[in-house]
Parts: sequence; structure tokens; C-alpha cells
Amino acid sequence: MNNTNECCCNDENGKIVVGVPLVFNFFDKNTNNIEKSLKVQLEKKNQLEDHDCDQEDDDDDLEATSLGDAAPSPAEIKLKAEKSLLEFRCKVEDAILGNYLLGEQDHEKLAPQEIVVAREQIREITLWGVPLLPSKAHKGTDVVLRKFLKAKDFKVSEAFDMLQKTLVWRRENNVDRIIDEDLGAEFGNNNAGFLCSKDREGRPVCYHVCGIFKDRRIYKKTFGSDNKCDKYLRWRIQLIEKAVKKLCFREGGVNSVLQVFDLRNTPMQGTKELNSLSKRALILFQNYYPEIIHKNIIVYAPFWFYTSQVLFSRFMNQRNKKKFILARPQKVTQTLLKFIAPEHLPTEYGGVRRNNDEDFSPSDKVSEHKIKGSTVSKVEFPVKELGVTIMWDVTVVGWNVSYKEEFIPDDEGSYSVLLQNQSVDGSSTRNSFYISEPGKIVITVENGTYKKKKMFYRFTARTTVPMFFLLQ
Repeated sequence: MNNTNECCCNDENGKIVVGVPLVFNFFDKNTNNIEKSLKVQLEKKNQLEDHDCDQEDDDDDLEATSLGDAAPSPAEIKLKAEKSLLEFRCKVEDAILGNYLLGEQDHEKLAPQEIVVAREQIREITLWGVPLLPSKAHKGTDVVLRKFLKAKDFKVSEAFDMLQKTLVWRRENNVDRIIDEDLGAEFGNNNAGFLCSKDREGRPVCYHVCGIFKDRRIYKKTFGSDNKCDKYLRWRIQLIEKAVKKLCFREGGVNSVLQVFDLRNTPMQGTKELNSLSKRALILFQNYYPEIIHKNIIVYAPFWFYTSQVLFSRFMNQRNKKKFILARPQKVTQTLLKFIAPEHLPTEYGGVRRNNDEDFSPSDKVSEHKIKGSTVSKVEFPVKELGVTIMWDVTVVGWNVSYKEEFIPDDEGSYSVLLQNQSVDGSSTRNSFYISEPGKIVITVENGTYKKKKMFYRFTARTTVPMFFLLQ
């Protein structure tokens, strides 16, 4: 049996894999029909397994039998999930119609008319914009209920208790209207947290940057009193609510969020309030946003963080521990690119996305070029049209290469123009060149290491008027 106090964070190589959530189209309320159809599938599966086992020797047959008894089959898992969902739907339906979903109500203090109004209001109750009353047959109701079931291993009573606590917490803290609150522009202006684009599956990506609190003036301004601490925590909730607003709670829709925690330059000492609030925020998300967080990727973690992570893991359940990925500093870009395409990854993390970019948009796809170890590789942008300015973005994962840009005219009598020639090790680079004669932009990358590298690039051409023409 696994020790729940053990730190089980993934590394960037994905040693621990989280199973994909089961999603089923399930609206039938007849349990007997469900059991009958799935039992037929189980019988057919067992018959096929028995037929295959007869053709093997006795040792293989015993091994197959022992393995089959050790883990449930996919059909059995599906049966359990569908039965749990049906029971959960009925339980939620009864709680809403019985007006006790938010706990036992004291009707003795209410007038008959007020009781009728309260019953009508509870029928319209929603979570994340999705009606919870199953009889309304909303397409997102089952998706939301499954998140609570999965968080509690399909134990209906525990899932129902979690749903009740979530709804009560949201009502007591007025979370449904938190997006409209003005919680201070200082957090957003300092880029302490922000939403930026999406991952490869379309999930919104939420970035949390802790390095800004290295400035003691900013730290004291943010956490100088209990009220300011509460405001910061409420801002963290507001940020995740903004991300939830971008989700689609439909079958096959994007219904989870990817979080990136940037711990670069995070101070080791004097951050008691920040550490405490970060723990509270993660526990809140674990308890009241089940299965909303797809992964938590931690980048540029200082050495002392690994020790504190072992201690903090005691506050998280096993399922949420597996959602943490620690990316080593030298593999931050490589890890993030597994989840986020380069056109959506900010330049500070090795992508090509820039804020308020007027030259490129996320819809401008990025091409990939592989560079073998100890080789020189070239990429060319041919340009035949005159009077245009060609612009390009280039990034090499891990860099540590020699990098050169030049314009080579088609006319052999013309001179080549060297645009850049240097060793590059950092974020992506962008450059442009006005085309006055046919030719091509040639980018040369020399990989002096023995490891393979990936280069991502994109380019565009726009008609422009040279500045000296305007001056004339």
C-alpha cells in the first residue's frame, strides 16, 4: 500500500502518469438495463479470454488468471462509473427537490411564501454556470458531477458531501460574483498571476510568478496585514474563476485548467505569509475545484523547494500529488513544450509568444526543425517580391548554439548582408529585413553539443515603404 505522506510529484519525464478521465454519454435512468448490457459485454470478453487461454500452456494460463483477478477490466470500471453516476444523479435530484442540497433548512422561521420561493431558487442552482438539477437534462450536468465522483474514487456519499461543501463555501464567500470585484490592479500589473493563451489540448493556462515578491517593498505592500492577505487569497480565487469561465462543460469539451508556477528568484526566507497563503490556495482548489486543475507545472524551483515540497505533500491527497510536475531548470522549455505549443508559450519560457504582439498572432503556426548533435543546420526563407519587409521568430530549445542570420541575394554579383552572428543562450529572437532585391534569408545554427536540439521558427512578409522614401 502506498504511503499517502510520500511525495509523489512527477518529473519532466512523466514517470507517474495520470489516467485520462472517463467520459461517457449516460442519460438512461434504468439501472437494470445498464447492468444487463454491460454484463453481456463482460461475458463476451470472458469467452474470448477463455478461448485464447486454451491455446496457451498451463503456466501462461495461471499468469493470465492472476493478472485478471488483480485489476478490474475496462468494462467493470465503466459499469462502476455509470452506476455511481446514476446514484449520484438521483441523490442530487432528491436533495434539490427536497431543498436540502445546501444543508438542512430551518423552515419554521420562514413564511409559506418564502418557502415556495426558496424551493424555486434551489431548482435553478448552478455550479460553474451549469445547472445541477439532472432532470433539466443539461449537457454539462453529468460532466460536472463526474468531476466530484472521480475526485472521490466514485464513492457517491463522499462525492455528494464534497458537492454540498463546495456550494456552501461558494455561497458564504460570494464566489459567483467574485469576477466583478476590484481586488487590486497591483497583482496583475506586477504579473504575479495571469492567464495566457492555451495548451495543446485547448486548456487555458494560468501562470503564477513568485519572483516579484523578492522586492521587500512589494512584499510588504501585498502581505502587510491580515486584510491584505485575505485580499491576495481572494484574488487567487478570482484568477481561477476567470479560467473556469473559459471552460466548456460539455461531452468532449475542454473542462480543465493548466497551471504553471514560476519560482525563479523566489526568496527563501521572510515569506511566511506567501507560503501560508499558497498552501491555503492549493487546499481550496483541491477541495472546491475537483478535477478542474489538469496539471501543476513547477519551473525554476530553487533547491530548498524540494525539501519543503516533501513536507507540504502531507496536505494533499494522492490524486492531487500526481498532478504536480517539477521541471529541472535546464529542461524548463522542453517540459513546457510537451503541454504548450511554441506559438502559445511566452518568450520568457522559450516560446515565441509576446504580449501585445502586432506582427504575429497565435494563429501563425510555428514550424519545427531538428538539429543533430555536432552538426551545422540551415533554414531558408526565399523572398521574390520586392518592397516587402520580412520578419521572423526563432527559438532553439536549450540554445547553447552558434547562431547566424544573413541575406543572400539571387544575383551572384550582389553582396550578402550579415544580420546577426553570435552565440545565443536565452529566450527567442526576432529580427526583420527590408527586401530590395530577390534573395533569401538564411539562418545557420551550429550545434556544438552531442545532443539533438529542436528549433522552432515562423516568418511573415509585409509590404512596407522604406523610411528614406518618406524623408524625401
